[in-house]
Amino acid sequence: MIRYVLRRLLLAVPVLLGVSLGVFLMASAIPGDPATVLAGDTASAEQVEAIRHELGLDQPLPIQYLRFLERLAHGSLGESTRTHREVLLEIADRFPYTLALALGAVVLSTVVGISLGVFAAVKRGGAGDYLTMGIAILGLSVPGFLIALFGIIIFSLNLHWLPVSGARSPASYVLPIVALSLHSAAVKARITRSSMLEVFGQDYLRTARAKGLRERLVILRHALKNALIPISTIIGLQFGALLGGAFIIENIFGWPGIGRLAVQAIFNRDFPVVQGTVLVAAVTYALVNLAVDVFYAWLDPRIRYS
Repeated sequence: MIRYVLRRLLLAVPVLLGVSLGVFLMASAIPGDPATVLAGDTASAEQVEAIRHELGLDQPLPIQYLRFLERLAHGSLGESTRTHREVLLEIADRFPYTLALALGAVVLSTVVGISLGVFAAVKRGGAGDYLTMGIAILGLSVPGFLIALFGIIIFSLNLHWLPVSGARSPASYVLPIVALSLHSAAVKARITRSSMLEVFGQDYLRTARAKGLRERLVILRHALKNALIPISTIIGLQFGALLGGAFIIENIFGWPGIGRLAVQAIFNRDFPVVQGTVLVAAVTYALVNLAVDVFYAWLDPRIRYS
């Protein structure tokens, strides 16, 4: 297992290098000149050129990329052109808010999705199955930003139960987490149902029933545990994506997380912050996927990594 983890970490290095190159080229292709944005509309050409020289934007792109890699090698993502703070500090200030949102959304969507999926599988072909899958299809069809807007209109503007934006109180977490959870819960419900139906036909379940175990124990202890591998894959992918920043939802609710930081950096042409947030998202995604692969061995002792 240790050798497998180390090998996966080594294989992630070229992937992250490719991501860094893609992020660098993408940031360079964003329309607009960061020096002009920083200098302001009234700045002279000499002032703009001085800022370009200070930021290193007057150098060829290969030289800029090598300097970017040099900073990465020293554990730095550069300095924000807007706040003049280290990008890592900017991200560290916002990451706890994104982490809280991601954890809440994953927990809520997992509990709801798995519960609905198990219920639908047990009631296969019945009214409960059709109703549950109908709700899941509705959850897949309605985009998260629309759910967020409806939630603000109903629960914030009309009923005045929940805050519109910000992260000032525990109530501020409710609407963003729900908006992020519904689509994820729908995906988990459909995957859980399919996975459970595959497991239901296995011999070991018939053996468990023949031993006289209660149906509830057969479903939860034997069927669900063996059906969790594809479900855990979805959970890991969704958690990694949320840790990278829920860009639309964070901006709708004015949430001070990584997603909102990245969008603000794009509008401000703050390239170091844009590059830093995307790289952090890529690293987080890779680590979460590795953790999910290791988790497989705990779910199914027959899995061995060699």
